[in-house]
Amino acid sequence: MIKKIAPWIPPIVILGLWQLAVSYGWLSSRILPAPSAVLTATRDLAVSGELWLHLQTSTWRALAGFAVGGGIGFLLGLLTGSFKFMETLLDTTLQMVRNIPPLALIPLVILWFGIDETAKLFLVSFGVFFPMYLNTYHGIKSVDPHLIEMAKSYGLRGFQLYSNVILPGALPSILVGVRFSLGLMWILLIVAETISAQAGIGYMTMNAREFLQTDIVLVGILLYAVLGKVADIFAKTCEGYWLRWHPGYQ
Repeated sequence: MIKKIAPWIPPIVILGLWQLAVSYGWLSSRILPAPSAVLTATRDLAVSGELWLHLQTSTWRALAGFAVGGGIGFLLGLLTGSFKFMETLLDTTLQMVRNIPPLALIPLVILWFGIDETAKLFLVSFGVFFPMYLNTYHGIKSVDPHLIEMAKSYGLRGFQLYSNVILPGALPSILVGVRFSLGLMWILLIVAETISAQAGIGYMTMNAREFLQTDIVLVGILLYAVLGKVADIFAKTCEGYWLRWHPGYQ
């Protein structure tokens, strides 16, 4: 019971101190509105339906970017981790591209794709690609070669070898990549949605900034934090289920 409550004590204490600081005038509500004001703004946005529209748009962009970037990263990690020729051919190039910060690509992305959905999808996909690629590659390489040899001696080949030995062995590392990518997905989406979006949490936040609506800006920021936490809980649940055979996760 204490273990379940303990992680929530620091945020509750911070919220309490924040509310007291604004209520007693130690902190200007124009700079940082009280949590109660943020709650009221959230309720108003939810009642008007605006919140759900932005939430739906951002969630679609995030998941689409994760599916494209994460999927390609997983496949290339699988190829370079499994085949020496593919590693020699692709890994050096991918490691060079990995050092390019996604945010440095924004001017080029706007020139390539304009300011429509493709630009936002590209930025999120580019960002989540590398954690998935690196962790899949590392996971495949970390599988004990003696275990693979033993599986081969029992007649396992091709898909059977991958599904029974290589992928389960690489799964802990792959799931670390998933967790890291899910966190990065929301961070990059914040930036992507500042590129002339017409809907989304980023658009709502930037629009509120123009009209000095600090409470709505905070709603947007807290929404990203909550969505990031939900994504991490989902990843940990998958980790617990798929790695229930692993002594380290029991």
